[in-house]
Amino acid sequence: MEATRDNPWLVPTAVLGGFLFLGLVLGGWLLGKEIKETRLADRYVTVKGLVERTVKSDSAIWPVTFKETGNDLQQVYAKSEEDRAAVLKFFTAQGIATQEISVGQIQVTDKQANEYGGNNQGGPRYIVQQTVTVSSNDVDKISKAGQKTAQLLQAGIIVIGGYGQGIRYVFNGLNALKPDMITEATKNARASADRFAADSGSQVGSIRSANQGVFSISAADAGSGVGPGEEGGAATSPDSSIMKKVRVVATVDYYLVK
Repeated sequence: MEATRDNPWLVPTAVLGGFLFLGLVLGGWLLGKEIKETRLADRYVTVKGLVERTVKSDSAIWPVTFKETGNDLQQVYAKSEEDRAAVLKFFTAQGIATQEISVGQIQVTDKQANEYGGNNQGGPRYIVQQTVTVSSNDVDKISKAGQKTAQLLQAGIIVIGGYGQGIRYVFNGLNALKPDMITEATKNARASADRFAADSGSQVGSIRSANQGVFSISAADAGSGVGPGEEGGAATSPDSSIMKKVRVVATVDYYLVK
C-alpha cells in the first residue's frame, strides 16, 4: 500500500500493460486465423453432379393446317369447308373427342389485293387456309392417329407442313421433379469431391459456392451430349418425341482441408 501511495501511476501502468498483452495475443490469434482461412480459400475443388431422368410426355398438341386455291372465291371456300369436314371426320374416327378439337379462323388471301405484288402474280388468285388443332392428354392415342395422316392426303386434302406443324409432345411435370433431382445432383457432386480428396490426401470441407445448373429437356434418344447438335447429341427436336430426357448438372466448389 505504501508503494502505491508513493507512486500513484503504478496501478494504471500495470493495467495498461495487461491490456496491451491481451491485445497482442488476440491480434496474433486473429492474424493466424486469417492466414489459415486465406490458405484454406486457396484450396478448393470444383466438381459437377449430373442427373438424368427419362419421362413420358403428358400432353400432345397437333395443328393440322390445310388450304385450297382458285380464282373463284366461293368455290375455293366451299372446297375448304369440305376439307374441314373431312379432317374432323378423320379425327373422330381416331377416337379423338369433340372437346379435344378446336377450329381456327379461316384465312383468305387475295393475291391481287397485295399492293406490293401488283396484278402480275401467276397462279390462282385466292388462297383459303384453315387450321384444326387437337389438344389431348392421351399422347398414345394422338401418336397412333398421327401415323394415319396419309388418309388425309388420299382424300385430296393438302396438309401444310413445315415449322409449327406436326404433333408437339409436351412434358408439364418438371417442377415436381426439380427438388429430388437437385438433391441427387448435389450428392453426386459431393461423391466426386470425396474421390478427388482421397486421391490428393485431403478431406472435403464446407461448400465454397454452388450452382444448381439449368434444367434441359431433350428427346430421349438424343444421345448423351451437352445438347442438341453438340458432340454426342442429336438435332432431334424434343417436341417430336413422346419420351423425353430431363437433365441437370449441379456445379459445386468444396474447400479442401488436411
